[in-house]
Amino acid sequence: MASQVFWIGLGNMGRGMSKNLAEKGSLDKPLLAYNRTKQRTDDLVAKVGSDKVVALDSVEEGVKRSQIIFTSLSNDKAVEGLYETILKSGDVKGKLFIETSTIHPDTTERIAKSLTGAGAEFVACPVFGVPAVAEAGQLIFVPAGPKSSIDKLRPFIKGVMGRAEIPFEDRPYGAALKLKLIGNTFVLNMVTQLAEALTMAEKTEVGTAPVQQFVDLFVGGPFSVYGERMVKGVYHKMDAPLFSADNAIKDASHALDLGKEVGIDLKNPAVAKDYLQDVAKHAGGDVGDIAGIYGAVRMRAGLKYENDA
Repeated sequence: MASQVFWIGLGNMGRGMSKNLAEKGSLDKPLLAYNRTKQRTDDLVAKVGSDKVVALDSVEEGVKRSQIIFTSLSNDKAVEGLYETILKSGDVKGKLFIETSTIHPDTTERIAKSLTGAGAEFVACPVFGVPAVAEAGQLIFVPAGPKSSIDKLRPFIKGVMGRAEIPFEDRPYGAALKLKLIGNTFVLNMVTQLAEALTMAEKTEVGTAPVQQFVDLFVGGPFSVYGERMVKGVYHKMDAPLFSADNAIKDASHALDLGKEVGIDLKNPAVAKDYLQDVAKHAGGDVGDIAGIYGAVRMRAGLKYENDA
């Protein structure tokens, strides 16, 4: 019998991932989808077609009808609450759950223990990439867990939702989240470096344009993208954050906790977290974007949070 696939969570990452899964996943049945705010599931159906996605009104209905369930939520509390609901449904035996959120490794291990203890399969699978990369189906997947379970996920990665994977086959579930947090320190450090450099350029009258040109020529890639968001003032003009200050603070906190557990005092994420707390205070934790670190650095240098771009 063909597997029914169910997607839970249509945030910035989940929207692009589920769209690609529905359109390119070679599913035998329409993808089932649920989001707490139903408008997002309705929008997904309108975007890809009712022949490819069916919107549901409850998590319990989707789990009951499905054999493979993807989850993509914003933080540990939301993920744990969701899986409590799923486990209370009592309908998990023999089903595969693929958890793609960025959460603490300990949270992942607790969820995995509860699910596998109830007879389900579990893969911890955070992803690397921004929403635009998710929309393009070019994410990097980091699956951890039994190889047999990861093999069931693989048809949905390359050429569907992702371009590559960094697997932890038959390794602890938390290993994937540890790599994800280590990887996210690169993003935190990159954004902080750009914010400080651009502010210094303005204060020293070098100007931000030459710094952006240097970044484009010398580094490029995401450095250029984030630098442009800062120089053009996108960080304070966007209607909704691409990566909220609250979620960035959560990731920084998890990374700092992980470092402390192994005796490493991580300085750079601590600096980023400090700036992000200013962003949350000024713009709102759920509204301010990680690139707002630029605004936080500017304020500490005696400038306005918002630039004049």
